[in-house]
Amino acid sequence: GHLKRHPLQLTYDGDFSKITEQEMFKGVTSVPFHLRSGGDQGKRRPRASSSSRSPDQSRLDIRAGSKADLQEKNTEIEVDEVFWNTRIVPILHDLEKEENIEMVCATCTQLHHALEEGNMLGNKFKRRSVLLKTLYKLVDVGSDLLSLKLAKIILALKVSGKNLLNVCKLIFKISRSEKNDSLIRNDSILESLLEVLRSEDLQANTEAFLYCMGTIKFISGNPEFLHEMMGKGAVEILMSLIKQVNENTKKSGTCLPNSGHLLVQMTATLRNLVDSPLARSKLLSINALPQLCTVMEQHIGDKDVCTNIARIFSKLTSYHDCCVALASYSRCYALFLNLINKYQKKQDLVVRVVFILGNLTAKNNQAREQFSKEKGSIPTLLSLFHTFYKLDLHSGKRCGEGDERPEARRPAQAEDVLIKLTRVLANLAIHPGVGPAIAAHSHIVGLLLATLESKSIDDCEELVINTTATINNLSYYKVKNSIIQDRKLYIAELLLKLLVSNNMDGILEAVRVFGNLSQDHDICDFIVQKNVHKFMIALLDAKHQDICFSACGVLLNLTVDRDKRLILKEGGGIKKLVDCLRDFGPTDWQLASLVCKTLWNFSENITNASSCFGDEAANTLLALLSSFLDEELALNGSFDQDLKNYHKLHWETEFRPVAQQLLNRIKNHHTFLEPLPIPSF
Repeated sequence: GHLKRHPLQLTYDGDFSKITEQEMFKGVTSVPFHLRSGGDQGKRRPRASSSSRSPDQSRLDIRAGSKADLQEKNTEIEVDEVFWNTRIVPILHDLEKEENIEMVCATCTQLHHALEEGNMLGNKFKRRSVLLKTLYKLVDVGSDLLSLKLAKIILALKVSGKNLLNVCKLIFKISRSEKNDSLIRNDSILESLLEVLRSEDLQANTEAFLYCMGTIKFISGNPEFLHEMMGKGAVEILMSLIKQVNENTKKSGTCLPNSGHLLVQMTATLRNLVDSPLARSKLLSINALPQLCTVMEQHIGDKDVCTNIARIFSKLTSYHDCCVALASYSRCYALFLNLINKYQKKQDLVVRVVFILGNLTAKNNQAREQFSKEKGSIPTLLSLFHTFYKLDLHSGKRCGEGDERPEARRPAQAEDVLIKLTRVLANLAIHPGVGPAIAAHSHIVGLLLATLESKSIDDCEELVINTTATINNLSYYKVKNSIIQDRKLYIAELLLKLLVSNNMDGILEAVRVFGNLSQDHDICDFIVQKNVHKFMIALLDAKHQDICFSACGVLLNLTVDRDKRLILKEGGGIKKLVDCLRDFGPTDWQLASLVCKTLWNFSENITNASSCFGDEAANTLLALLSSFLDEELALNGSFDQDLKNYHKLHWETEFRPVAQQLLNRIKNHHTFLEPLPIPSF
């Protein structure tokens, strides 16, 4: 296209910062919405091409006589007159007279290379103001491609003050449209922007930094820029700025003007970057996680900043090394509790904080202990549970009034919080110092049971499974004041609907609870009365190791009662137990031990092995047990040495004694129908 030169091109007292009334800064507190918001609302919107920009909206301000420029004149470097006249002046003339935008852009690129060659970039050489005047005139043309080329040169000339602010605003306006991403990428303007953040003074240029960061945040939302951003040190630059903001706040007791808005942009950018494995390793290597916690502590009243950092931690704590790093920062637990209390009804923030706590407590017993020892930790979780249980009930009623739910529905917002919260409770319950206290907490157990009663696994799979897993972990503790023990028969009734579902994960969790509860005589009676034992025997056929283990645990508990031992004869129970021993015994000493103990109980009053077990099962047991006792435990190579040693020790102390006793019992009571083959030597 052709240049549209405006009649105002020679005036230099215009102010580019007049973008629109909405986007102006009013003092230092009012910030454009699109810069303020760092969450999902801050996405770019398609806009009209900036070539329709009016002259007033796109003019840069040059103040050749500013204080900064006067100071610079004292240290100006003499230019090479020959180079200036032969190389630079002809290019400037071409820029003045050229009418074709594409040609002007090409000439700008030529100018940039020539300035670089003549060592004329920076702010310490004569003729700089002449150069800037020519460039500022061209900004009025309104071409995004040209503006980016000009901005790159202007930034390389190290403008300061209002000029730096205006050029950052210019680039920001261009970056707001996703269609300009390719222009931004081709021109490598990212490097220039990161250089501003790296080398300019934050306190003196907070507003310019804000527009600069706004652009970088937009760019970071495009995965194509990820590699370039990482390579140019974006993570380190951002964390260095965040550290500056933290230290300034700590030192002065007050925040920098616009620091909240700036932090929204920086944390939103980091949120985009942490998808990269390289970003995660860099954040760990520079110990960034405590710095981000400090930002949350100092800006706990800023929901946007806190939500962005919560989103960063949500992503990071999905990885073990990041989880360990955050869990070891002891102040994080009180911080997360403060956030939950402050923003209890803000689902988008709370759900992420609770998800992070679930990640921290998933595999770390010390994290469980530290969190539970924080003042008000359990009451806070209870309050949250109560709030979102009520919200979920209300939203469930509203859903029921309309059409039927789609088959693969997403969890409702309140339900999503409950899913994450029950996971935290299940994790905390693993700790022997915390689990019994939760098991004795009538309100928490009451809400768990109410959830299990009101929810169907077909509609709320994850919530029902997490709730059942929590009840399972709590049912492990045989303490006098356990609400789980008090309400065991009611729990057993609730579990029946899970057992008859088609969901194997739900079935497994229900069977695990029965495994703990069936140590009680009343529950054993319930199991037989309701024919649950037949279901357990059928599950031995599942060819699923965890399910076989849990079902066998229930059957073992039933065989403690002499009156119930004959139930193993139903549904081919003995054969199925022997099949489990054959299929899983060589690599699973725990399952092998359970099978042997169950068969030991069953055969307590044995008079004849064949009539007790059946010929086939008796013969198979003889061969299997002899084979297992003669062999080392088979372990695949994925185990580390400590784990191998642990398994070998338990194989010897837990499996071998009971297997040997069972083998001796069968041998002593076996009437061989046919001679066993004589082993060859």
